[in-house]
Amino acid sequence: MIKSNIINFLKKAIKEDIKIDIFISENEQFGHYSTNVALKLAKIRGENPLKIAEKIALDVKYQILDVFNKVEIATPGFINFWLKPEVFQDELKEILKKKDSYGRSKAKGQMSKIQIEFVSANPTGPLTLANGRGGFFGDVLSNIMEFCGYKVEREYYVNDTGNQIIILGKSMAAAANLIPWEENFYHGDYIKDWTKKNPVAIKKHKNNYLKIGQLAAKNFLASIKKVLIKDSKIRFDRFTSENNHIQKKSFIKKALAIFEKSGVTYKKDGALWFKTTQFGDDKDRVLITKDGFPTYFLADAGHYLETKKRGFGQKINIMGPDHYGYVKRIQAAAEIMGVKNSKIIITQAVRLIRKGQEVKMSKRKGEFIAFGDLVAEVGADAARFFFLTHSPETHMDFDLELAKERSMKNPVYYVQYAAVRCQSIINKVKITPHKLLRNLTGQAIQNSKLNLLNTKEDLNLMRILARFPEIIEETTEKYSPQILVRYSLELAREFHNFYEKERIMGEGADINLTMARLELIKATQIIFKNILNILGINIPKKM
Repeated sequence: MIKSNIINFLKKAIKEDIKIDIFISENEQFGHYSTNVALKLAKIRGENPLKIAEKIALDVKYQILDVFNKVEIATPGFINFWLKPEVFQDELKEILKKKDSYGRSKAKGQMSKIQIEFVSANPTGPLTLANGRGGFFGDVLSNIMEFCGYKVEREYYVNDTGNQIIILGKSMAAAANLIPWEENFYHGDYIKDWTKKNPVAIKKHKNNYLKIGQLAAKNFLASIKKVLIKDSKIRFDRFTSENNHIQKKSFIKKALAIFEKSGVTYKKDGALWFKTTQFGDDKDRVLITKDGFPTYFLADAGHYLETKKRGFGQKINIMGPDHYGYVKRIQAAAEIMGVKNSKIIITQAVRLIRKGQEVKMSKRKGEFIAFGDLVAEVGADAARFFFLTHSPETHMDFDLELAKERSMKNPVYYVQYAAVRCQSIINKVKITPHKLLRNLTGQAIQNSKLNLLNTKEDLNLMRILARFPEIIEETTEKYSPQILVRYSLELAREFHNFYEKERIMGEGADINLTMARLELIKATQIIFKNILNILGINIPKKM
């Protein structure tokens, strides 16, 4: 990677062992890349940062003359780098050579086996928009980690037993007028619909609310799987049942024994407590109630223990906005259970906008737009792209009308159109009367004069293509798919600009320049394919 090479050049120019940050300049007048390393060194050495920057700039510039066109300093101590066109032309050759392997890496060691848990919505009704947001996020994060060599298991944890399933069963009984309604029951037409379709089951298990709830939950889980897997193309490797995989295999009892052996439990008011405040939680949490029942928290600990026993050294748990207060306690439980590298990512709420107005929703009242309905209305590609554009930690507005629009205003359409345009140009080459162009293949780069790619548009496109490995690395390190999404928009913008301003083929065009530009387009197509495959977004045959 170009970024890594610059870091290595800088390490040779300084003595101190410090973290070197390299930034991509938004405006080329400040270089292609820049660093603030002189400012960091100034604090350590107690020297003027500009003088430190001057010395580093000279060392780098004169030692690596074949890489940098220019190295300059800027107040208060930044060092800006401009690379030679040959650097980007060489990187173009790498893309054409490696194709879909370009930007990949290989994770090693225990941490290379990772479990990513996402969605895990209780099977008590349709998926919400927040569930869908976590679904797309988890799916793409899994794709990115796999692209970087991790062995990933995509898990959906099914809470198919316990109090919420009993409440679901009671909700069905209430809908069948067998018991009075209570405030904490589930609302919505889907409750009434299931009750009408299953009168025999409700009558058979009249007073067994857990059994009624489990029957309903089984049906709801089947619908959830259809929305996620078939309609939204979200992949899972394992649906872990709390009832079958955790309770029946005694992982809750085993987790309790580990808690008690660790010395972080105590008894109070007849209940057994875990000292989660020692791990940063705002208060201690109950493991066993005074009635002798295990809490959801203890069941979660049993789940982490089961994850550890199956050989995962790392786990990422993606949860919805209503789980914000759970982070410290779950991380504490994970640590006690031996999952030392656990991370919890909380996705924030989604506000739906239709024709400029917010669509009011209330899950408590059963009035909400289900995730499956959204996907059916705007399509899986648009839904996926729109959700992924925003960091999961931020609230977002989902513009329904924009998501459905088939124009360049729609960001997913804008990116897909650029990818399709690349393929369209390559298809035209196959039917051109010019033999050299018609036979152009990956091996033809030996004969293509890539040094002819020297206009502003040529260089801008090559420069952004060369950033792909850096984007993948940053996306992986920060668990932030939105970085890759925004990069796809930048690449689409540069390619559309290149296409509009540069002549590629046609009568009287220079054959050598045409060949070089066709190789540039092929490299662009490779990067688009890599990006959209990772994002799980379709590349249409035509638009």
